[in-house]
Amino acid sequence: MKNTFENDILTIYPEGNIDTTNAEQFGAELEEIRAAHPEGHVVLDVDGLKYISSAGLRQILRLKKRESDLKIVNCSSEIYEIFEMTGFAEMIDISKGYRKMSVDGCEVIGEGSNGVVYRLNPDTIIKVYRNSDALDDIKRERELAKTALVLGINTAIPFDVVKVGDKFGSVFELLSAKSLTKLIVAEPENKDKYIKIFADLLKEIHETEVKEGLLPSNKQTALGWAKWLEEHIPAETYQKLYRLIDEIPESNHMLHGDYHTNNVHYANGEAILIDMDTLSTGNPIFEFASIYLAYRGYGEVDKSMVEDFLKLDFETAGYILKKLFDFYFEGKDEAYKEKVLDNAKVIAYTRALRRTIKRLPERTDMIELYRKELIEYTDKAESLAI
Repeated sequence: MKNTFENDILTIYPEGNIDTTNAEQFGAELEEIRAAHPEGHVVLDVDGLKYISSAGLRQILRLKKRESDLKIVNCSSEIYEIFEMTGFAEMIDISKGYRKMSVDGCEVIGEGSNGVVYRLNPDTIIKVYRNSDALDDIKRERELAKTALVLGINTAIPFDVVKVGDKFGSVFELLSAKSLTKLIVAEPENKDKYIKIFADLLKEIHETEVKEGLLPSNKQTALGWAKWLEEHIPAETYQKLYRLIDEIPESNHMLHGDYHTNNVHYANGEAILIDMDTLSTGNPIFEFASIYLAYRGYGEVDKSMVEDFLKLDFETAGYILKKLFDFYFEGKDEAYKEKVLDNAKVIAYTRALRRTIKRLPERTDMIELYRKELIEYTDKAESLAI
């Protein structure tokens, strides 16, 4: 049997069938492997186990008597049922495995910093997380999605956790819905209709109050971005920038945090919000900063960065941004909307400059532009909250 010993854990990998013909050999191998690695905890990874009889179970019971903290992981439904029926699930820490799925050939319908969303079939989508150890992230996003749904935001709730290669994925039901991006591209004559839906859902999100402490504060995140830039911008700019963000009042109103037309789907007259791992609370100016970057800011030097992300041409992306402001701030004059956008740019360029210095230090053209814009918009801002 294969085995590994890492971080004080001896992992043994039983495979195939274990029955009366090979149970004694199985037990002997367990003892031999343990003798070679007498320290640390023992874990049986039964991902490759197809069947185990009572004779095989007795060998595991012998091991359990010697290893009180024995764990069994990656049980298939069939193997777990055997452990459960025989009472082993009550004696040993046993965890089920995850259904294996492939996204080969699947359409990418959304992408963010934490993962990529694929359409598996007309009824379901899957978000594959970039982090290979994403179970805590998945659990958190499931809770956030439930929170949003309970508060009245129409969102897709994940119903299964699966393995996709060496990564984890979360499966959602999204019955025959299409993203607003796809609808705008397919029906350009109806784009204003879909942008209005986009704006109305955003207002609904921002009007939703959340119990204090349930979601993280976007303001605190933005203050962290500003603090990180202290050594990268002039001292007077840093001091004013930090003060401007710090003076934005805390708010318990919901923000999505990654709001764009790939993350809003539409079916049967209803808008459905997806990708909930960035939910937070705060003033809407933080949301508009993120939206500005997605539709304009990241494309200022290289339009393809916006086009590849949104799956929209740069001109259409700019049109959506303009109409979103028109619908969201209906009744406000152009001067007001321009001021909101200028204020959003302060936070947007704070985020963009930090991100580019950290991730793309070779893109000095982008870094210098974002630094220039951040200094300019910070200098003329009086306050940022809306």
